[in-house]
Amino acid sequence: MKLKSINYIVPVFALILLLNSCGVINKKYVTPDANFAKNYRDTLIQDSTSIASLPWNEIITDSILQNLIYEGLQNNLDLKVAIENINQAKANLVEAKLQFLPSLEGTAQVTRSKTSEASLNFGSTSGINLNTTTYLGQLSSSWELDVWGKLRSNKRSVLASFLETEAATKAVQTQLISDIAVSYYALLTLDAQLKITKETLENRIGDQETMKYLKESAVVDGAAVVQSEASRYEIETSIPDIELEILEEENTLSILLGRAPGKIERATLEEQETYSDLKIGIPSSLLNNRPDIREAEMAFRSAFEDVNMSKTYFYPSLTITASAGLSSLSFEDFFNNSIFYNLIGGLTQPIFANGENKARLKIDQSEQQQAFYNYKTAWLTAGSEISNALFLYEKSKEKQESRKKQLSALEKSVEFTEALLEYSSTTNYTDVLTTKNSLLSAQLDGVSDKEQELQAVIQLYRALGGGWQQ
Repeated sequence: MKLKSINYIVPVFALILLLNSCGVINKKYVTPDANFAKNYRDTLIQDSTSIASLPWNEIITDSILQNLIYEGLQNNLDLKVAIENINQAKANLVEAKLQFLPSLEGTAQVTRSKTSEASLNFGSTSGINLNTTTYLGQLSSSWELDVWGKLRSNKRSVLASFLETEAATKAVQTQLISDIAVSYYALLTLDAQLKITKETLENRIGDQETMKYLKESAVVDGAAVVQSEASRYEIETSIPDIELEILEEENTLSILLGRAPGKIERATLEEQETYSDLKIGIPSSLLNNRPDIREAEMAFRSAFEDVNMSKTYFYPSLTITASAGLSSLSFEDFFNNSIFYNLIGGLTQPIFANGENKARLKIDQSEQQQAFYNYKTAWLTAGSEISNALFLYEKSKEKQESRKKQLSALEKSVEFTEALLEYSSTTNYTDVLTTKNSLLSAQLDGVSDKEQELQAVIQLYRALGGGWQQ
């Protein structure tokens, strides 16, 4: 009889191993086709390397900004949260690995019981001890054999989740470096605009005195005096708005640095040097460089393995349980002839849970499809961000060239109209004010042009996946 049982069991196990090895149940993971963006839109790719491989402190040379970034990397709360997510993912991975090992439990108990006379069909109960005390000490173990690859799929899913969390942390770091730099450059821009506005205010105050003198000399009328006064106060009222923007930007940057709102040490916009050797590499390098794409791929892989694991619930699980210990009705005889043990191996096939298993599989397959769409979106977003940053850089450089010529022309226009106002009757103060307002606008716009150039380099560096290598 035993021989016949073995003859049945051996082919069953051989079939199980064959099906599992052939991948009938579980599929092997393959990275999805990433051919979503063959180029960076209207950009001729000639670079085999990318600035993303450079440390961020080679792209950013301002020593004050470098110190602020170091501070942010140490103290930023979002980054600390991301690091804690890694710690949790590590613990989940350890837990998944331990599922391959058999469980082991120890039990020690004393049971006191009394049996009623009425429950015994012995007639007279004289001589029968109705009170019993049982002493038990045992070790029990259970081990599920990973026949269909459920535990392996779970381990791969958890590993992918861990790698996804690591990539997410790197993405937070690259974004943090970019945000600190962009906020810093915004502060320098506001400082420069405030300086220009204050200098213009001094100029308007001088204009006001000049108009009073020219009116007394009958060169201009009272309207020119009033216009100069109104122009002065218009500039004056714009200064508090800029100062408020500076305070708000300092508070924003303070939060990024993980410190209480306060003053931010900084250099000037004129001192900033823009990194100009902008090599962007080939699109396929984004998979290795951009942590958000890596994060999206690992999320897809985790979902892929969850689908594999859901399929295994349709098949029987093979579990081996064993227990051994000591049991006695007398504590004095506990260690004498009280040994017991049992060993059980069994297959458990779901019968009434088929609907639940089907629902689980459909959910996991839907989540896998969502993860694929998110992966595709990450690629498309990367291409868009790189294109935007490249064109922002190029257009800011173009604007700065034209802006220099505009400023030169407006400065000459202001000189000519002021001279005409003082020595000729062919113009009036309105003409002077118009050219001066145009000059002020051009000066402020010129500062913004420089800010765009600096920010474009930072945005391109982040878009290419730079900043997490350190």
